[in-house]
Amino acid sequence: MIKRALISVFDKTGVYDLAKFLSDRNVEIISSGGTYKFLKEQGLEVKEIAEITKAPEMLDGRVKTLHPVIHGGILAIRDNEEHMSTLKERDIDTIDMVVVNLYPFFEKVREDLTFEEKVEFIDIGGPTMLRSAAKNFKDVVVMHDVNDYQKVMEEIAESGDVSFTTRKKLAGKVFNLTNAYDAAISNFLLGDEEYPEYLSISYKKMQDLRYGENPHQSAAYYSSNEFAGAMNSFEILNGKPLSYNNIKDLDIAWKVVCEFDEVVTCALKHNTPCGVAVGETVYDSYVKAYDCDPISIFGGIVAVNRKVDKETALEMNKIFLEIVAAPEFDEDALEVLKGKKNLRVIKVNSKPVDKKYMVSVDGGILVQQEDKILLDEAKVVTTKAPSEEEMKDLIFGMKVVKYVKSNAIVVVKDGKAVGIGGGQVNRIWATIEALERGKDGVVLASDAFFPFGDVVEEAAKHNISAIIQPGGSIRDEDSIEACNKHGISMVFTGIRHFKH
Repeated sequence: MIKRALISVFDKTGVYDLAKFLSDRNVEIISSGGTYKFLKEQGLEVKEIAEITKAPEMLDGRVKTLHPVIHGGILAIRDNEEHMSTLKERDIDTIDMVVVNLYPFFEKVREDLTFEEKVEFIDIGGPTMLRSAAKNFKDVVVMHDVNDYQKVMEEIAESGDVSFTTRKKLAGKVFNLTNAYDAAISNFLLGDEEYPEYLSISYKKMQDLRYGENPHQSAAYYSSNEFAGAMNSFEILNGKPLSYNNIKDLDIAWKVVCEFDEVVTCALKHNTPCGVAVGETVYDSYVKAYDCDPISIFGGIVAVNRKVDKETALEMNKIFLEIVAAPEFDEDALEVLKGKKNLRVIKVNSKPVDKKYMVSVDGGILVQQEDKILLDEAKVVTTKAPSEEEMKDLIFGMKVVKYVKSNAIVVVKDGKAVGIGGGQVNRIWATIEALERGKDGVVLASDAFFPFGDVVEEAAKHNISAIIQPGGSIRDEDSIEACNKHGISMVFTGIRHFKH
């Protein structure tokens, strides 16, 4: 039975309706600060917490609910005689409902505020009250989510109380929230510590997805509470909600185009680039990317790092695409793309910002830095050096190869990834695959070193004139000698780009 409720919320949504509902059922309401003032202005009978504790708030509001009268009233176990006797001795009344939501640290940590300003949005009293109430959920109904108000009111209206099942769920939601809240604060304060002792992550569910990679797998999409990245700040301008595979593919396609300062388009299928090209214009880069692999692009994703114009939109609409993503769209281009109602048109508002990459294994999580470094140095190791144009294509190829599954080989000509091979257990197989697709390719990029000279021999059969690779094999000399024999220039970068 709810006789006394403590209500102290930052978000006032729905709080008047809840307080009025409780007041109409003779529930005593206590409150503090802005919530107290708000409810009083609405004409409700409310007691201020300071009136209950006999201790006015202090330290600019930092201390107002941290008091034995409050936490004793929350934490006392009702069927424990010693607990109830203690309350009676100290003249403390029980608190049967706690309704609290927190200072918006999740939002403020993303804003352009000083360190000190962000610290002031770390809530202490709120999480403490929530945790106290959640621990004692059998006797205290606790709510932090405005979406739960209606459910609780319906149960009280129907039976006069809140069921054990609902109380338990609400308590679980509290610890779910405070876990994420504390994780965001921890990561904010430990920002300079690359791998702290405990891995804290703070994410909020954005949506349930229809299914995961396959229809029999359930899935959901979670967004970081700590920073606004490319994949939690985009806008869907047209089409259906994104699927699990859509989001994974969009992430990689967008990362590829953000590698470049030039105008570039990436076509991607099944988390792997199938066409990447730079161009003088968006239209030029899209057509070149399409030409890299006109078959695989069908049903794929296209990302562009510049504003999409009408001419490009018309060209894109000639085939079936799942997604077109760009930082901006001309109005007439958007109208063209909206002509296909199922085409997802995505306005991406941020460049990639992740510093860490995580992947789960059974019973653990692997955490590593994002692969941000392209090369250590471009060191020519052969008698022949690449021309200026070849070097541009070599660097282009290395930027693309970062996003192809290892073993990864990319064959390039004139700023176009004409042949892409990857995901093989043997590098020569990936090489053959890439060279067969990119028959007129000029240069070749590899994500890792060559353990044998066979890649160079295969490249020579296809008239490749320059190769870029990390180097570092005990058999590097075999590849260098093969390049010199065939008149191929080769550049070592010193940086490997495995992508498993």
